[in-house]
Amino acid sequence: MRKIFYIILLVLILFNFIFTSPARAAEISNGAKIFNANCASCHIGGGNILIAEKNLQKEALELYLENYKTDSINAIANQIKNGKNAMPSFKAKLSPEELLEVSAYVFQKAEQGWEVK
Repeated sequence: MRKIFYIILLVLILFNFIFTSPARAAEISNGAKIFNANCASCHIGGGNILIAEKNLQKEALELYLENYKTDSINAIANQIKNGKNAMPSFKAKLSPEELLEVSAYVFQKAEQGWEVK
């Protein structure tokens, strides 16, 4: 009886690791952690609490970020690194690796429409 219990427990644990959804994996990524610690206060859910139209939806990123259509992640990283207008610069706060991780996270979420899946 005990052996069957352990087998079932092992199967459940493996099932959880094997079938983790991409959205859940993204939420626990380092990029997600960086976003939540530095960006979410103004850009929660991909929005923008200061200037509504300058949000993190794909359409807005294409419209407002130079070179977004040809080099999306670097365009996002450049905005985060240098800031502009009401957005502060994060070049002194984030390492190049952290800039890349959070930029990839923003890109991924924008491609998904900031939906929770």
